[in-house]
Amino acid sequence: MIMFPGGFSAGDEPDGSAKFFATAFQNAKLKEAVEKLLNERDGLVLGVCNGFQTLIKLGLVPYGKICGQTDASPTLTYNTIGRHISKMVYTKVVTNKSPWLQGAELGGVYTNPASHGEGRFVASEEVLKELFTNGQVATQYCSLDGSITMDEEWNPNGSYMAVEGITSPDGRVLGKMAHSERRGDSVAVNIYGEQDMKIFESGVKYFK
Repeated sequence: MIMFPGGFSAGDEPDGSAKFFATAFQNAKLKEAVEKLLNERDGLVLGVCNGFQTLIKLGLVPYGKICGQTDASPTLTYNTIGRHISKMVYTKVVTNKSPWLQGAELGGVYTNPASHGEGRFVASEEVLKELFTNGQVATQYCSLDGSITMDEEWNPNGSYMAVEGITSPDGRVLGKMAHSERRGDSVAVNIYGEQDMKIFESGVKYFK
C-alpha cells in the first residue's frame, strides 16, 4: 500500500504538500515502483485531503496511472467561500467498487472532519458523467438523512455534484477530502453519526 496523508505540511500554501509529493513521484524510479505496485502486485493507494490533491496531480485518480493532468482532467481548487473550512461533514458511500470501502455500508452516511482551503472538486460535465457511469465516484457530501446536496451547509467547499471522493477505474486507488483517519474512541464523541468507514481495516483485509 501507499498512503498519502493530509495535514498542513508546506504551510498548506497553494496545493501544500501535494506539489512536493507529485513532483517526487514523477521521478522515474518512484514512478516505476508505483506502476509495478499497481500493475504487478495488485497494490492499493490511498490519499486523503492533501493526499487526494496529490493523486489528482499525478493522474492516479481518476486514471489509475501516473500520467499527470491535462486541461480536461478533474481538479481540486479553492473552496467557493474563498477561505479555509474546518468542520465535520457528512458523506454518503455511493459505490462499493473500491477495496478500501468493502467495510463501509453502501448507501451509508459517515461523518468525518474536513479541514482544507482547496477541496472543491471541479470537472467538466462529460468527465462527471463518465465518473458516475464507471462507478468511480466513491463518496458524496450529503445531509444527515443521506440526501445529496449542493447546500454549503453540507457541501462546504462547493464540489461539483457534491463529489467528496473518487477512485481509479478498478477502485484500487481512492482519493477523498474528509479525514477518515481522524477518529478514535474518545474523539468527537459529541458528534452525531457513524465516523468509522473501516477504510484501513478494509485495505488490510484485501490482502488476507
